Amino acid sequence: MADDVVLTAPLFAGLEPDSARTLIASMKSIDVGRGDVLFHEGEPGDRLYVIREGKIKLGTRSSDGRENLLAVLGPGEMIGELSLFDPGTRTATATAISDAVVLEMGHHDLQTWLASTPAVAEHLLQALARRLRRTNEALADLVFSDVPGRVAKALLDLSSRFGRPVEDGIRVAHDLTQEELAQLVGASRETVNKALADFAARGWVRREGRAVVLLDVDRLERRAR
Repeated sequence: MADDVVLTAPLFAGLEPDSARTLIASMKSIDVGRGDVLFHEGEPGDRLYVIREGKIKLGTRSSDGRENLLAVLGPGEMIGELSLFDPGTRTATATAISDAVVLEMGHHDLQTWLASTPAVAEHLLQALARRLRRTNEALADLVFSDVPGRVAKALLDLSSRFGRPVEDGIRVAHDLTQEELAQLVGASRETVNKALADFAARGWVRREGRAVVLLDVDRLERRAR
């Protein structure tokens, strides 16, 4: 089952199932505990990772110690593909927010693989384009959207990847602390908590620790616009 999710990663797109599974078998599997750092911002980027299980956050830290959460990634998503096309240091720190398993491939092995299967490079470039589009949307939201709108959009984005249907809605086990959720939205923890409390009072969501149940997706979608 885990491999079925991994096969959705752009690295394996367009490959015959047998070829994709052969590639997966050749990659190193790494267990990462919650809170463990996979790599640090500023380190040489010479590895690509595909998440097999769990969740990894990508974050940056300013010179004065403030943190910014760029993304939360889950099974089937890749980390470190940027340095394949633009060699250099890591632009973010990757930290597990739940116990995770990742598949690792060195760039030398990846380049060899791409030389024999050039069609995969197109899918990797498409993945980079999607990542850039999401970054541009996030920047626009910071300028044009208020905090409640950004919170609603973040919840919907997390639900599209981590949500599971339950009797009264969609349960999203995001595994983020209140501070991390605020960093993802780009606002203070107090302001984000106020928005969540308002959503709960309106009956749009129900908070459950490091999870939230979306009770009224339509209202959240309208608020996110």
